[in-house]
Amino acid sequence: MRRRLMSTAIAVAAVGALVSPGIAQAKPTPRTPSVSVLAHGSKAGTAVVSGHHQPGTRLKIAPARTADAHTLQVDYQVQETGYWCGPASTRIALSARIAPPSQADLAAQLGTTEDGTGHIGQVTGVLNANLGTGWYETKEMPDDPPTQAQRDLLWNDIVADIDHNYPVVANIVAAPGNQPPGYPSDQTIYHYFTVIGYDDANRTVLIADPASFSGNQIYWLSFDQLATLIPPKGYTA
Repeated sequence: MRRRLMSTAIAVAAVGALVSPGIAQAKPTPRTPSVSVLAHGSKAGTAVVSGHHQPGTRLKIAPARTADAHTLQVDYQVQETGYWCGPASTRIALSARIAPPSQADLAAQLGTTEDGTGHIGQVTGVLNANLGTGWYETKEMPDDPPTQAQRDLLWNDIVADIDHNYPVVANIVAAPGNQPPGYPSDQTIYHYFTVIGYDDANRTVLIADPASFSGNQIYWLSFDQLATLIPPKGYTA
């Protein structure tokens, strides 16, 4: 995102100390919390995960499948700098299929600077390179508002990609009056986030948003709004 402008008991009473004072005890590796995405439904505006502001915070998003909805398992992480939304979104997408590189490694691969990640095509190339595939393609949406053909292609791409376990990364322009939950309402935000699910019945999409604006990490967004956020940028699917 770039803004413009265990507990284990040790029995020592009978046998004395079991650990030498000079040897440090290994700390258990903290578990990454797992989150269910359909616990509160999938209507637009429904928050799945919120309240985690700390950069680098990780959450395991559990998969779900119903007659109408399909969401993917990913390793979500809040972006570590104010301009690493591209690397963080790319990392989330990769985590559906592999153990992903760090945000720092991906920032280097993407050529991300303090001005952000320049073009969605850079994300496409890095996704394919890390996965060893040619699945991802860059899709431009230059028309604002998008044409019906562009809307139809976007929906079909999301469904096809999610059904094949490939999250979609979108480059958006969120202007005042047309913003996802929690965005600064007086600023235009140039940003990347990851689409990790859809619900055909509600015509909504599940967003993994690394910016965590106002503590909003994972939320349902209407497809119609997503389609208006992407122009004149693009997405990779």
